[in-house]
Amino acid sequence: MAASFRWILQLHKDVPKAARFYSEGLDFSINVCTHRWAELQSGPLKLALMHSSSDIVVQKGYSSLLSFTVDDINNSVTKLLALGAELDGPIKYEIHGKVAALRCVDGHMLGLYQPS
Repeated sequence: MAASFRWILQLHKDVPKAARFYSEGLDFSINVCTHRWAELQSGPLKLALMHSSSDIVVQKGYSSLLSFTVDDINNSVTKLLALGAELDGPIKYEIHGKVAALRCVDGHMLGLYQPS
């Protein structure tokens, strides 16, 4: 039997804040959330958040990039900005759809895509 995907793990200084960011900004459901660990879900994708007090782990130059397809990129960007994200350049309007990159909680990067 082939290995099955379990979850993606991100390290965060403030796990409950990060869980709220994904829950309110991208409508992830929160399965578990403590000070040290959270597990969130969107469809079959599970995102695990683990506490780390180390600054080196969450430096801006060394972060994960998660990419999401959204129905309304402007609405998603507005919600994420209100939760503390920063746009990493303008929203781009490509022939295939709209794309945006955001730096979010603890420096992790998000890519958003709204198909045409």
